[in-house]
Amino acid sequence: MPSDPTALSSRPSLLHRFIRWVLRLFPRAPRESAMEALREDIAGAIALGHSEGAVEKEARDRLLGALDLSHRTVDEIMRHRRQIEMIDADLPPGEIITRVLASPHTRLPIFRESDDNILGVVHAKDLLREVDRLVRGEDSQGIEALDIVKVAMKPYFIPETTALDEQMREFLARRTHFALVVDEYGALQGLITLEDILEEIVGEITDEFDVVRKDSGLTRTEDGAFLIDGAMTIRDLNRATDWRLPDEEANTIAGLVIHEAQMIPNEGQVFSFHGFRFEVVGKRENRITRLKLRRL
Repeated sequence: MPSDPTALSSRPSLLHRFIRWVLRLFPRAPRESAMEALREDIAGAIALGHSEGAVEKEARDRLLGALDLSHRTVDEIMRHRRQIEMIDADLPPGEIITRVLASPHTRLPIFRESDDNILGVVHAKDLLREVDRLVRGEDSQGIEALDIVKVAMKPYFIPETTALDEQMREFLARRTHFALVVDEYGALQGLITLEDILEEIVGEITDEFDVVRKDSGLTRTEDGAFLIDGAMTIRDLNRATDWRLPDEEANTIAGLVIHEAQMIPNEGQVFSFHGFRFEVVGKRENRITRLKLRRL
């Protein structure tokens, strides 16, 4: 890497000159393609800077992550409904309090009868205030009088096709950072937070209450292959390894295998595509839980 970083910008590379020549050959449409062309120019400059050593990988990932927000939708990064921790409104008050306090999350959806019937979202602090009122207030009634639905906030639903940059602006405008994601039929698909969107730019954000995994979902084996959690997103895998596996047809690495194989594979099956060897090493019901990847 040159000792003077400005030397890179003062000596355009052959690739720089080639890109400029190509851009001159294809004039851009004046309106709707202008922003897209500008974005591609910036992304190209960032990638070029990284290849020449002027931009570190972490900085490149953050900058490209910010640029990608308008091209990605909430269903790509949301926490799937299978992973959502919810509280049944019909549970005894004592058990509700215990579950809320035991959860690493401060906001939990409240449902009744079916997890598609979301009645609200309870905040742990609001619940504790209500418990304090019922136990120590002037008209103390005891926790058995707790009505969790009255404590819960109105749920905020968004369509799964919402762009990430649009949703980030909505979170800021509403001064909230928790939304439930539904499909075109109104069925619950997952949830997304402002933190999830920010992590697409700056990487994983953890605090003292987060459940920390023993591994990141990606483990290097002694023979040079990688053991990968099936739920790991293709984007996260690409960012961690600098690979370029396609993410147009699937969000997760397990989804990519199912899409390419056109079937739900069994444990032990091996596939080769996109320059990699994929081996299914873990499966639970119809979910691929663990994969082993190796470059061909």
